Amino acid sequence: MSLTKGDQVPQVPVTSTTGEAVTLDQYKGKYVVLYFYPKDMTPGCTTEACDFRDHHEQFQELDAVILGVSPDPVKRHESFINKHELPFELLADEENELAEAFGTWKLKKNFGKEYMGIERSTFLIDPEGTIIEEWRKVKVKGHVEEALQHLRSLVS
Repeated sequence: MSLTKGDQVPQVPVTSTTGEAVTLDQYKGKYVVLYFYPKDMTPGCTTEACDFRDHHEQFQELDAVILGVSPDPVKRHESFINKHELPFELLADEENELAEAFGTWKLKKNFGKEYMGIERSTFLIDPEGTIIEEWRKVKVKGHVEEALQHLRSLVS
């Protein structure tokens, strides 16, 4: 299964760094920037999270919530948030159910080794819970700015 533009987001419960089980319908009424990343504390994922942190206020001004998702447990997310002063929630998708629903849990290859992992992807969700844009196989450099510009073009 792989969600795409025009699809309604699934209501798969995941654990937030607030300690609560959440589903995406809890964010209805706001734009949601949902980004999937492989692992806390790794170079690319740290750069991406810090880019979202540095643009967080601009997303908020457009009535958007940023949510990061990885298979890491809440405790690791909490350390990641504290170390890099991230002002947004991270969601622990330890069973990869949300990633599977969005089609970001993929077979990956690295140095001839195959394994399952997260394909770095971002989804922009409108206030009614519909996916209005998707970026797959994201390259970190410039991605956050691109997502912000796209949201600005929709809101203004």
